[in-house]
Amino acid sequence: MKSLTSPFDAVSPLDFRYYGTDPSFYERLHDYVSEAAYIRYMAEVEAALAEALASIEICTTGTAKKIRNACLELTPQEVSDEEQRTQHNVRALVNCIRNRLEDEEARRVVHLFATSADIMDTANALRLKRLCADIIVPDLKGLLSDLISLAREEAETKQIGRTHGKFAEPITFGFAVALYIERLGTRTELIHQVAKQLRGKLSGAVGAYNALVLTGYNDPSAFEQTFLEKLGLARPTTHISSQIVIPEPVQDLAHAVTSAFTVLANLADDIRHLHRSEIGEVQEVYRGARVGSSTMPHKTNPKNFENIKSLWKAFVPRMTTVYLDGISEHQRDLTNSASSRFLIELFTAFAYATYRMRDALSKIEINRDKMRDNLNEAGAAILAEPLYILLALHKKDPDAYDRVRELVRSSERNRRSLADEVRATPDLQEFLRGLSDEERGVLENPSDYIGDSAGRTHVVCDEWELRLGSLI
Repeated sequence: MKSLTSPFDAVSPLDFRYYGTDPSFYERLHDYVSEAAYIRYMAEVEAALAEALASIEICTTGTAKKIRNACLELTPQEVSDEEQRTQHNVRALVNCIRNRLEDEEARRVVHLFATSADIMDTANALRLKRLCADIIVPDLKGLLSDLISLAREEAETKQIGRTHGKFAEPITFGFAVALYIERLGTRTELIHQVAKQLRGKLSGAVGAYNALVLTGYNDPSAFEQTFLEKLGLARPTTHISSQIVIPEPVQDLAHAVTSAFTVLANLADDIRHLHRSEIGEVQEVYRGARVGSSTMPHKTNPKNFENIKSLWKAFVPRMTTVYLDGISEHQRDLTNSASSRFLIELFTAFAYATYRMRDALSKIEINRDKMRDNLNEAGAAILAEPLYILLALHKKDPDAYDRVRELVRSSERNRRSLADEVRATPDLQEFLRGLSDEERGVLENPSDYIGDSAGRTHVVCDEWELRLGSLI
């Protein structure tokens, strides 16, 4: 029978085109997101259960150590083979652990008091928490540091601001980048916070500690706490569950990741548009043999940024499934047993998109000359807002906004700049003479009308350098 032996046999592009094709990134993530990793996390949970049992003298510490060793020695392949026989993943795991134990005492206590969801849900929480702590949050911090460096470097680089795809008022490129530092920073903090709240459980088949009560142990929830503390997980703060861990903590984490993914996609889209031929303010530098077209040798496409947005489009709808999996009839049903297995792909795709963004940003060149050209192309039209504001401030026209709109239309009819139109308008001469040097400078050099763009950029960078240091 043919089995999956190469990337060409895979179904998901996530495996054969993205995450699975970069050896260094694959190695970093594999121990968290693969099926082999999930089996090992479940085995770790079984080992922690044995140690918790030893703490209340259901077994000895020596027995617990034997169980842990067996958990460390088993292979995902033997568990998979056993599942083919039993048609049950957790019982297959338990059988494989027991098969490695000669001690009857050890075999007796493997999986004692646990139901399948105790192991699976706790293992899933454990791997997601570690994935966020070891990979996702550190990589986001690295990306934010990259963006902070870029924003500081370009804090004074003037750029025409755009709204609705049209020229608006001048900003600086550093200011545009700083907006994404703020947005991505808050999402990183959210991921960091909610990942720490992921929960496990050991409350049995219907969540009522039925099996644990048989021990005569005074407080079965205290035993659950002991078990979870050995894994570094939070206990259920609701003091009650069904057979499964309540779904909201995982929903919260999936939402935080999806929200951050959306910020990445927006940043990628903005930079992609700056690559456009008619804009040309940013260019990703091609290296090696990479080409941009099968027929046009001159093409250099913003492929990395396009792929990040495209991956977002593929995975952001997964949140719908996460919410649908929040429903489980009575204590539990299996209508989410298949759908919930795909959740890890959302985290994998997001981690890959973060990695891809850092790589893409390291390859871009900022075309400051083109930014200046585009700013000049906007020309004196930029003048409209400061002119209207100054007319209002100097009380020269009760309808200053409408007056400037008329001047704009008149300049278009007369085919001259707005600045020339103002200088040619007799009743505005007194107003112009009354302006301060600073005010007149804005009207004469509208490209300097950048407000506090540079100042805000450094404020944002300063704040997030401090806040990132607290994410440990």
